[in-house]
Amino acid sequence: MKIAQRLKLLALMVVISGLVIGCAGTTEEDKPQGNAASAIAAAEKAYKIALDEMYAWRDTGKIIKKAKKALKAGDDAKAIKLANKAKRQAEDAVAQKYSELDRLRANGIIAADEARSSAAASEARNSAGDYQVVSGDNLWDISAKAEVYSNPYQWPLIYKANKDQIKDADLIYPGQNLSIDQGASASEIDAAVNHAKTRGSWSIGVVESSDTDYLSR
Repeated sequence: MKIAQRLKLLALMVVISGLVIGCAGTTEEDKPQGNAASAIAAAEKAYKIALDEMYAWRDTGKIIKKAKKALKAGDDAKAIKLANKAKRQAEDAVAQKYSELDRLRANGIIAADEARSSAAASEARNSAGDYQVVSGDNLWDISAKAEVYSNPYQWPLIYKANKDQIKDADLIYPGQNLSIDQGASASEIDAAVNHAKTRGSWSIGVVESSDTDYLSR
């Protein structure tokens, strides 16, 4: 009897141990992986880098705000998911910028330093007139062409000179005949370059308030 009782007791202990381990495992799996606050901090760091590179996407900041809201509401899993999405977006934006610059360099559209000398730029402005948009064009690429400004950051000059037919600076169409400002002053060029570098996040199909402010000057 004593042996039988001991066997029953041992079996009972094994069952209880299995239940405890099983419950602990289930609880661990249900927990969100990572810390929400840390995930948000990482997203904000990546977003700041994208902003500094002047290539942040408009939605990234909104997603981070949603992540913070979820964290405040106690929904860590949602906060982490949103923060990770925002971080990926910010990193993709920066990667996109440098991929585009590499493409422009490879095609000989811009020099290695992203701009030619001021003399060359002046010569390009004097020889420029009108430019007809072709498929795949954007103001950045057009401005970078040697026959235009040889500097992609001067694209706001084209935008301003054609504000009657360009509503969204990020959206132009094949066949449009754009005027190229040949007589922009040094201060106008500086203002254009400054706007290009401090414009902030943007989105296709939306007229950014920073663009509206630039046009009103």
